[in-house]
Amino acid sequence: MSNLVAIAYPDVDTARTVADELGELIKEKSIELDDMVVIERQPDGKVKLHQSQSTTGRGAAGGAVWGTMIGLVFFAPFLGAAIGGAAGAAVGKRKDKGVEDDFMDRLGAELSQGGAAVVVLVRRSTPEKVLPRITQYGGTVIQTSLDPDQESELQAALTGRGAAV
Repeated sequence: MSNLVAIAYPDVDTARTVADELGELIKEKSIELDDMVVIERQPDGKVKLHQSQSTTGRGAAGGAVWGTMIGLVFFAPFLGAAIGGAAGAAVGKRKDKGVEDDFMDRLGAELSQGGAAVVVLVRRSTPEKVLPRITQYGGTVIQTSLDPDQESELQAALTGRGAAV
C-alpha cells in the first residue's frame, strides 16, 4: 500500500525543485512513487496542476483523479460538470488510499495565493537517502497517511528540529 504525503511550500519554484529532487531519487532507485503532482495556487487564486513527468507512465487516470480532487477543494470553474460525475469516484479513491476526510479542507487552507504543494503517493522509499535531499527545502506537512509518530518526525525534519524519519 502506498503512503500519501502532501507538503506545502511558499511558492511553486520551491515545490518544483522538490519534485525535481524526487525525480532524481526515482532514477537512483531511492524512492518509488505511484504518482506525484505539484499543485500551484496562482496569485490570481486559480489552481494549476503540474503532473510529474517521472510518473506519467502510470496513466492519465491518475491525472483525472488529481484534477477532480483539486477541483473539489478549490471549486475550479474549468472542471465544471466533470466534478459532478467524477466526485464519487474521487472520494472513493481517496478513502481507498487512506486519506483522511479533512485532507481536502487542509489542502485548500494551506495553499495561499502564490503557494504550492507537492503531493505524492509513495510506494517505497529509503528514508536515509530521501530525507536529506528534500528536507533542505523546508515545508509544512499538510497531510500524510503515515502513523502520527512518523508524521511528527517528518515535520520536525522539514523544519530542522529533529532527526530524519
